[in-house]
Amino acid sequence: MTETLANKLANPLAARDHARAMGGTVVEAMPLLPPVASDLPADVATADLLWEETIAAGGYATRRLPRGGRLRLIDLHGDACASLLIFNAEMPTERLSFADTVKVQWNAYLGQGKLLLSDMGRVLMSLTADDAGTHDCFAGTSNAATNAAKYGNGSNSGPYPNGRDRFLLGTAKHGLGRRDVHACVNLFKGTQIEADGTITPVVGPFAPGRSVVLRAEMEVIVVIANCPHVLDPRPDYTVTPLRATAWRGPVTPLDDPIRTATPEGLRAFLNVEDYFRR
Repeated sequence: MTETLANKLANPLAARDHARAMGGTVVEAMPLLPPVASDLPADVATADLLWEETIAAGGYATRRLPRGGRLRLIDLHGDACASLLIFNAEMPTERLSFADTVKVQWNAYLGQGKLLLSDMGRVLMSLTADDAGTHDCFAGTSNAATNAAKYGNGSNSGPYPNGRDRFLLGTAKHGLGRRDVHACVNLFKGTQIEADGTITPVVGPFAPGRSVVLRAEMEVIVVIANCPHVLDPRPDYTVTPLRATAWRGPVTPLDDPIRTATPEGLRAFLNVEDYFRR
């Protein structure tokens, strides 16, 4: 901020006028209100658009999505890291379990057709599309100490914010606290589990524009932190903006191929349907 502008903004009335003059300004990382998107799928009506936001490098965002809602995430420049928490919006004590997500599906790697399972055996969200293929269920996210050790500062208000503190800000918007920040999954940044158990990061950078579409199988709260992967070996704080778009969609039908793909997955969907049968 220039000295002239700083002096001007010291006057409350001048500060008000300056703030009002900024109305309508659009920058890359911000939510659009009302949401507008020109690249929705052909079968999605404009009126069904719920959320359009570009999440800044080092930023976070959160949203409550209805059952059947779709969430599309796009790695705009090839170096985003979408660390994701998911809660049952009606009962947030039920939340994403990376352990159940892995063990129930007999698979350590996420991709199209995979499920994100809760700690109560239900499907919170499913991956209906994925052209990224590099995701991580094991490493979790960074915290203030890891970022301080690596970058020199890990605080929320500093130049190198960490994923855990971003999660704390996001969950607080739903009345949740520190104990509710559970283990996350990371989209767009992957890990490879070696034969000896070593976790090898697969962090890019990648081609820009890779995307994932998630379908909400319950009404969910989604919290996203876009901070560098905790195992990223690069010495610089390297992360780029992440685009989030959400829209209303139909509830998963009984003959959906993701629902019926495996006996374990079907059981998780049956648990969801039993929950809504109350």
